[in-house]
Amino acid sequence: MSFRLRVLGLLTLVAMAATAATGWLTLRQANRQVQETVTAGRQEVSRITGELRTYGFTHGTWDGLSPTVAALARDTGQRIRVATESDVLLTDSDALAGRTPREPSGQPAVLVDPRPVLKVPAGQVRRASMKRVATAIADYRAEVAYAACLTEAGAEMTVRADALGIPRAGTDRRPARCPAPSGAADPLTPADLTALGPCEAEQRFAACLRRVFNARVASVAPPRLEVRLGVRNESPPTLAAAPSVAVAAGVALAVIAGALLLSRAVLRPVRAMTVAAKGLGEGDLGRRVPVSGRDEIAQLGGAFNRMADSIQAGEERQRRLTGDIAHELRTPLANLRGYLEALRDGVVEPTPELLESLHREALLQQRIVDDLQDLALAEAGALTYHPTEVDLRELLEAGRRAHHAAAETGGVTLRVEAPTSAVHVTADADRLRQVVGNLVGNALRATPSGGSVTLAVVGRGELAVVEVRDTGVGIAVEDLPHLFDRFWRADAARGRATGGSGLGLSIARQIVTDHRGTIEARSEVGTGTTFTIVLPRTL
Repeated sequence: MSFRLRVLGLLTLVAMAATAATGWLTLRQANRQVQETVTAGRQEVSRITGELRTYGFTHGTWDGLSPTVAALARDTGQRIRVATESDVLLTDSDALAGRTPREPSGQPAVLVDPRPVLKVPAGQVRRASMKRVATAIADYRAEVAYAACLTEAGAEMTVRADALGIPRAGTDRRPARCPAPSGAADPLTPADLTALGPCEAEQRFAACLRRVFNARVASVAPPRLEVRLGVRNESPPTLAAAPSVAVAAGVALAVIAGALLLSRAVLRPVRAMTVAAKGLGEGDLGRRVPVSGRDEIAQLGGAFNRMADSIQAGEERQRRLTGDIAHELRTPLANLRGYLEALRDGVVEPTPELLESLHREALLQQRIVDDLQDLALAEAGALTYHPTEVDLRELLEAGRRAHHAAAETGGVTLRVEAPTSAVHVTADADRLRQVVGNLVGNALRATPSGGSVTLAVVGRGELAVVEVRDTGVGIAVEDLPHLFDRFWRADAARGRATGGSGLGLSIARQIVTDHRGTIEARSEVGTGTTFTIVLPRTL
């Protein structure tokens, strides 16, 4: 996987993990706190309304309610406003706390009814149940008045509910001004019985009795309350910060760990390349960097190693070239010096044959120097070209005519194969003749008497192909990669008179390359060799 994709994948994974963790935690925390808030709110509302109802149920009045409201506000933290259904304010926790009453929240008021929930006896005749309910109405009126009197007198009392749910108040020290209810002796009023009469035929008998009971005691029972909790624009509960901080810290640690892994993966090979580059600069051309994987870092390491190989190979070629030049020039110059000293000392007679031989040797050394200069200029891109439109058939014919005499002397057939239609290229005609002349000269030297050398040209679409084929001794497979090296010869024993300077093929390859072409060789020992030149064709 590429380094860019690895970085992108890791950062995406971290971002997704961070987003998922934060979202999950926030949702979980919000849900939990909402549930806790709702549950706590319900419990607080239930507690507040329950205690208010208990107060009205047991005391038979709302007098003295303020201490209970203040305690509830202090315990629950709620602002409590208590008023009757007719909006008569009874008490407000803000006022009790010495604070200016704040505007109530927009939530609907909670209704508190202090009247008992009548427990209708089951399994009795309806008329008997009606009489018991009528008695309960009379009892409740008496009990409410008694409890209210005890509350007003400040007496301590206990309250219990009887079988029908009617409160029964009691006290150890009853004030004289609070007469105790007469219990079962309390009279039944005809109005109560009359009100209960329609319930006898009612299908929902118990509900009808409770409805009539509530209506008949409404005038003596404490009024129903409307309780409002909270204030308007109250700040909602905030999320706890600790879990979010913990998750953020975890994500930060994960990002830091990922960054450390990335930096290690990146900096280690970079550091190795830095050390190797310093070594190359100091002359240690054998330094390389380890390469593993197939990402961009590995590609950079491979490119660095290839560059180091190229530098090392260039240095080796330069040293080898220097040695080859010295070797190629040392022996001929030593021979020239020896003959000249012998002529100077009179040891050797200056015959025409000797002078001609020395002249040919000097010309050969001049040719080597000229070839070296051409190769240096070609490789530096400074070789001068004069491109024109060249007919390759005419070029090959000129090459055949130039080497015809040498071919006849060696007993070699030299011919040209070309199509009837002309094949043109845009090139420097003299430089191409130099390439063809070098290839033909080599082919003639490698071909024994009775063999043949063929110069062929053919057009292949947008390409022009020139071939120089011979039926000579051929070149071994292991020698083919070295054909275009400087001063290289397939036959190491071949001398300057038969083997040339050893630079011709190097110069030919550079000239063809400068013409945006290619040159290659294929050969088989005992069969012959074929050099193929491919150039862009002028259409």
